[in-house]
Amino acid sequence: MSPDLATITGRGTKRGTELMLLAFAVGIVLFAYANVGLAVEGSLPTDILTLGVGMGAIALVFHLVVRVVAAYADPVLLPAATLLNGLGLVMIRRIDMARGKGVMEGAAVRQLMWSAIAVAAAIGLLCLIRDHRRLRRYTFTFALAGLALLMMPLLPFIGMNINGNRIWIHVGPLSFQPSEVAKILLTIFFASYLVQTRDALSLVGKRVLGFPLPRARDMGPILLAWLTSLAVLVFEKDLGTSLLFFGLFVAMLYVATERRSWIAIGLGLFFSGCYLAYLLFPNFQNRVTLWLDPFAPGLSDQVARSLMGLAFGGLTGTGLGRGYPTFNYAEANSDFIMSSFGEELGLVGLTAMIALFAIIVERGLRIAIACRDGFGKLLATGLAFSICLQCFVVLGGITRVIPLTGLTTPFLSAGGSSLLANWAIIALLLRISDQARRPAVTEARPTLGSDDTQVVKIR
Repeated sequence: MSPDLATITGRGTKRGTELMLLAFAVGIVLFAYANVGLAVEGSLPTDILTLGVGMGAIALVFHLVVRVVAAYADPVLLPAATLLNGLGLVMIRRIDMARGKGVMEGAAVRQLMWSAIAVAAAIGLLCLIRDHRRLRRYTFTFALAGLALLMMPLLPFIGMNINGNRIWIHVGPLSFQPSEVAKILLTIFFASYLVQTRDALSLVGKRVLGFPLPRARDMGPILLAWLTSLAVLVFEKDLGTSLLFFGLFVAMLYVATERRSWIAIGLGLFFSGCYLAYLLFPNFQNRVTLWLDPFAPGLSDQVARSLMGLAFGGLTGTGLGRGYPTFNYAEANSDFIMSSFGEELGLVGLTAMIALFAIIVERGLRIAIACRDGFGKLLATGLAFSICLQCFVVLGGITRVIPLTGLTTPFLSAGGSSLLANWAIIALLLRISDQARRPAVTEARPTLGSDDTQVVKIR
């Protein structure tokens, strides 16, 4: 069968599998919403068809576009992201019900609107970027744009300080968290930069106690990344973004060089920066105090309530619609949405949701392994790891593994900026996987400044 015919019919491209998984995902979302309505109101929600048609239309349009412009893309990413997005919508609507808000006045309708906008943006990105390797042409443009977005909340008039963190910008009636987009731009920059410099960064300098260290001249990039993360921590009081940014760079640096010494150096630099911030800033001291003692008097009780809600949910949970998320957490539909799920779905349901994130990360790493060029390998690895690290930071905060940071849970938390960024990550992974899985013949054509090979596609 020719590739063109395979694209149309879906045979050989796994598009039929993707369509069945999407139908299954939308069915799970509708079943969960029906459970919420029966538990809270004693009847099926009147807007269940609206939610079903909305989610189904969003998923179907994206599927049809992928079938045309990225026929060989990974068939699991889109259904997994759709299911997480839909479950987030269900929990946000459930919390609206608990607060006595109707369909049109709650956060769920805004989340559905942002879901449509985010998917439309992801479709546009997938159509615009037909070859991910072209992104390397704008390496330092992405770096400057990412740093500008990262520091934008510090600007007067538009920067917003919420709960001690200056991570939002406010323009007219809209608010936005620019660090969500910055992480994608900086991931592209990291991938492009490390592909060019990995040979030099892989060289070993002196050995200390038998441990190989990189050369002193090669310490510049990690020191610059450390200083930037410290600037975010010091000026924006944003531990989550600082940890995500620096952890992402160190992880990609290790993947590019395969030198464990970079991980040791990165951990040492980050913990020293955190200790310095603890000594200098009361806001950071409060977070550490809440981490060590969530029941400390005079401070926020959010972590304590999160732990109690998770304990109340137990192994199997109270059931959707039968918990008390609005009592336990002020930010039940955003920062603590995983606690809300843990209370009503229990450890079993929470583990299943974590498995969905693990599937997305695993597919991203599988794409990185299959990719034929070094830039694509590092980019897919960085995008997958950004989701992994963000989930770890969120779950670690609500379970007291690490101090609470205020990061949002990908696809689940209420808010448009997080949805836009994470659907853009899915679009980039789909584009890379399409080229990685598409039948092709490679010819070794050396390119200036790169050891990658160009791929000649058979059509």
